[in-house]
Amino acid sequence: MARFAKRVLSIESSPTVRISELVTEMKARGEKVVSLAIGEPDFPTPAHIVEAAKKALDDGYTKYTPAPGIKELREAIAEKSQKENKIPAKPENVIVAPTKHTLFLTCMALLDRGDEALIPDPGWVSYGPMVTLAGAKPVPVRAADEDGFVPSAETVAAAITPRTRLLMLNSPSNPGGSVYSRDAMRALADLAADRDLIVVSDEIYEKILYDGEHVSPASLDGMFDRTVTVHGFSKTYAMTGWRLGWLVAPTPLFKEIVKVQEHTITCATAFAQKAGVAALRGPTAPLDAMVAEFRARRDLVMKEVAKIDRLSTDRPSGAFYVFPKVDVRGDSATLCERILKEASVAVTPGSAFGVAGEGHIRISYAASRETITEGVRRIGEVLAKLG
Repeated sequence: MARFAKRVLSIESSPTVRISELVTEMKARGEKVVSLAIGEPDFPTPAHIVEAAKKALDDGYTKYTPAPGIKELREAIAEKSQKENKIPAKPENVIVAPTKHTLFLTCMALLDRGDEALIPDPGWVSYGPMVTLAGAKPVPVRAADEDGFVPSAETVAAAITPRTRLLMLNSPSNPGGSVYSRDAMRALADLAADRDLIVVSDEIYEKILYDGEHVSPASLDGMFDRTVTVHGFSKTYAMTGWRLGWLVAPTPLFKEIVKVQEHTITCATAFAQKAGVAALRGPTAPLDAMVAEFRARRDLVMKEVAKIDRLSTDRPSGAFYVFPKVDVRGDSATLCERILKEASVAVTPGSAFGVAGEGHIRISYAASRETITEGVRRIGEVLAKLG
């Protein structure tokens, strides 16, 4: 009989991946499913990016690259980080890898058994399991409705122990769509400095911003030396299947994190890296159009949700999710299963994102306006039946 590592047995399968697989299976059986569950832009990858990848393939760009990534892409990422995020990054601070993998690399390099990492609750479903796989303990920090889905410095401070090593932040956030204000980010950064914590800043939704400003903690005074900034191409450039992203880290952290890259995937896909250069240095019109459409969809989904008495939600300032609270009895997983069975609409239970997410559902508006309108209407019909 096979024996499995306790670190694997202690985590669950990704609920968002499972929902995606379930929707695919249902569609393969000929069932019509309205999906408002997946965090994937429904736009094509911009043509100039695709052409860059084709050219790279035609040019034979199919071999290993240096583990941290090709020079041209690392230069483009450093340039973007300096110009747009005010992060004092150099190419030698950049590691290119799938965004999800950069978070895993960071956890593996910086966490030991017995260490603790603070993660937002509700927060992205993979933060906790990655910490657990690294042998450490994820410690949820409440950042719920009453906080505008932003962890306060006071709440974070109360969760810090002598074993706390990392503080994970996510702005704009998944699932709440919140954007940390400059004052909130400064307070969290000051706390990290005072308590000697490393900040891991997940900025994958940076460009999908409607209100406020994006603040990178690594740009704040004294923070570059204690911050790992994680970013990528998936959401911004509709490149989810390309599996391409990056992290920026100060030299001492970079040297240890890159060793994990060398002994796992070795390097990111060669021709995809050429496409990454085209994305960062090419025209911004496709991105601007996509964000404008997401803004319109945000406004649409807010209008449709407001028609349903049993749903109430904050207005998201970024990303492409709303996270309404549901005024019904029972748990969110059971409710989402009922919505899928009775209305053929897929949404994600709030419990997937942490204890503070219970009582919510996540609705992704990375779907057409018609799909949003029809999907939310069907959700309302199911909720109307519930006592």
